[in-house]
Amino acid sequence: MLDGVTDPHNLGACLRAADGAGVQAVIVPKDNSVGLTPVVSKVACGAAETMPLVMVTNLTRTLEKLQQQGAWVVGTTGDAEQLIYDIDLKGPMVLVMGAEGAGMRQLTQKQCDFLVKLPMAGRGEQLKCVGGNWHLPL
Repeated sequence: MLDGVTDPHNLGACLRAADGAGVQAVIVPKDNSVGLTPVVSKVACGAAETMPLVMVTNLTRTLEKLQQQGAWVVGTTGDAEQLIYDIDLKGPMVLVMGAEGAGMRQLTQKQCDFLVKLPMAGRGEQLKCVGGNWHLPL
């Protein structure tokens, strides 16, 4: 589930990654998110045609229904104490990722059963963009 992803490049990359990871579907809100566009399709490299993209009216109600059907809801945030590797990922699960920069909305985050952070193996999270140029902090 993607909470408020508005950049078509990011949605395309998410669809491609979800397809490669064996995800069953990607869920997005109808409002405040990008839909399928030519840019999304191009970045997704074919995954936009094979990965189901489900647009829902209300993410919180959708999460409640999925929880009632036995799914665990795992939200991702850099503020979480646990790494994603520290929890049991077996069984039905919804992985919720937030919008670019803003992350998940509070209401979505409160609906999660667990909050985890995704560690960055590369140097990407250390880079800062200043005036259109990328810099390493000292």
